[in-house]
Amino acid sequence: MHTVDTTEAIALYTRLLEAWNRRSAEDFAGLFDLEGSCVGFDGSQMNGRNEIATTLKAIFESHQTAAYVASVREVRELSPGAVLLRAAVGMVPPGQTDLKPDVNAIQSVVMIEAEDALRIALLQNTPAAFHQNPRAAEDLTRELTGVLSAGRIVQLAGR
Repeated sequence: MHTVDTTEAIALYTRLLEAWNRRSAEDFAGLFDLEGSCVGFDGSQMNGRNEIATTLKAIFESHQTAAYVASVREVRELSPGAVLLRAAVGMVPPGQTDLKPDVNAIQSVVMIEAEDALRIALLQNTPAAFHQNPRAAEDLTRELTGVLSAGRIVQLAGR
């Protein structure tokens, strides 16, 4: 185990969102640890690479999915070989150019060294509804629109 640097963690996260945006279930699932877990925006759970790939393949085949953009808020080493990445994400529906603010979310990603590479152990999506703070929701949409306008998929917050 070695210390995981911020660049390595952000690169893995970027590949994850790129795989989603390409609608590649195999590439997306392949970034997870064999026993990795993914908790969707709606609370649905997928456990293990095979289930993640199978479930996403069915989703991608049944309808057009929106594309992600993200603002990484934190990358923190939890212990040697384990890292937490937290990001705010927005989605652009197919055929559109603007974010759909009601699906903004906060993603927490736990990454571990496994199989001689950095892998995702857990991806957790939480809706960024901000029920008691509509201004926070507006600020988040503005921040994510900046990422989208810059032509990026992933950007460090404040840059």
